[in-house]
Amino acid sequence: MRYADESLFEIFDANLKRYPIMLPMLIDAKPEEFAHLRLHNGTIWRWNRPLIGFNRDGTPHLRIEQRVVPAGPTLSDQVANIAFYYGMVVAMAHMPDAPEKKLPFAASRDNFYAAARASLSASVNWLDGRQVGMQKLVLDELLPLAAQGLEQLGIDQHDAEHYLSIVRERVASGQTGAAWQRQWVSEHGKEWRQLVLAYQERQQAGKPVHTWTLN
Repeated sequence: MRYADESLFEIFDANLKRYPIMLPMLIDAKPEEFAHLRLHNGTIWRWNRPLIGFNRDGTPHLRIEQRVVPAGPTLSDQVANIAFYYGMVVAMAHMPDAPEKKLPFAASRDNFYAAARASLSASVNWLDGRQVGMQKLVLDELLPLAAQGLEQLGIDQHDAEHYLSIVRERVASGQTGAAWQRQWVSEHGKEWRQLVLAYQERQQAGKPVHTWTLN
C-alpha cells in the first residue's frame, strides 16, 4: 500500500480501480470540468485528499484537503494544533532531502496507527531510521521544526511561541482531551452525563486542555 509515487493523478486512477461508484449520476457538464471525477472523489474520505478545483477565472488546479489536524477540545488547542502541523509541513517541504525519501510509506502508515493506538506513549520510526518515543520526538524535534516553518511563513514570533507552547505543555504533561476523560472516569466513575457536562464546562471556559482539573 502507498499514497503516490510520482503524481497525485495516481490517486484518481486508484479511485476508479478500488472504489465502487456510490452516486451513479449523470451530470450535464463539459468533460474538462471533471464533474464525475470530482463527484466520485468527494465520496472517498482520505486523511489527505487531492481535489481538482477551478479558480475564479476557470483555471483548473490541484490542491490537497488535509483532515489530519485533531479536534480541540478548545479553540486555543485547535489553533495550536494547526500552528504545529502547518509549521512542520512548511519546514519539511523546505528540507534539502525530501523526508518521504527517508521514510517509506509503510513505515509512515505504521507510525500513524501506532500513534492512534498509544498516543504519546507510541514508539515510531523516524527519518534517520531511529525508533523513538512519540513524546520525545515531539518535544525535541517536531516542535523546533514547527517553529522554523512558522518563521518561514512570516508568522509573528510571539504568536508562534504562544501557540506552540500550548502543544509543548500538553505533550510534556501528557494531558490530552482523551487522557483527561479517562482520568475523570477513573476518579468519578462511569457517570457519562456528568463527564459530558464537565467536559463542556471546561471547553467553554477556553483554557487549554493541559490546564484542566478533574474537580
